[in-house]
Amino acid sequence: MAALLAAGERVGVFVEEAAAAPGLEVVSSVPLLQMVRENGDLPANEEGQRSSEVVALTEADVPEMMALTALTKPGPFNQRTREMGDYFGIRSNGKLIAMAGERLRVPGYTEISAVCTHPDHLGRGYARALIALLIARIRGRGERPFLHVRPENTRAVALYERLGFEKRLLSRYVILQRQADSLP
Repeated sequence: MAALLAAGERVGVFVEEAAAAPGLEVVSSVPLLQMVRENGDLPANEEGQRSSEVVALTEADVPEMMALTALTKPGPFNQRTREMGDYFGIRSNGKLIAMAGERLRVPGYTEISAVCTHPDHLGRGYARALIALLIARIRGRGERPFLHVRPENTRAVALYERLGFEKRLLSRYVILQRQADSLP
């Protein structure tokens, strides 16, 4: 893998155990719980809730998306992450206060990503509304939604379980960086 990266370039991988590899150093390592939603139906009164408040996020929204994810730390989110799928948000007084979107895709599955709400706006159902929208879109394509969450984030895990997600796998997300002098 080190030969595929430029000196200082980083890559994220899911592993059972964090360990450095030749030419690579571990930059960070966090446990992540993978949850999958197999059921096709949304819980009662979920679909359409708050739908008038939800807006599609575009390239112009990236600075606000970066600021919100930096504040709430839902997981890796970079300048170009939005290009991996559709992202939606909720605004209050013109400011982005909640968002979620689609990121990783594997055959039959789409990951729900960057679920976050500004701390001043928690408990108002924004994450629930955004996730319900994404579930409906993903299921509409005949796919199953899945997501990753830090296992200690019990508030988020409980919400995901209420929305029909089930715990599937506990793994570790590791960011590796190629060492500057590791290869010619």
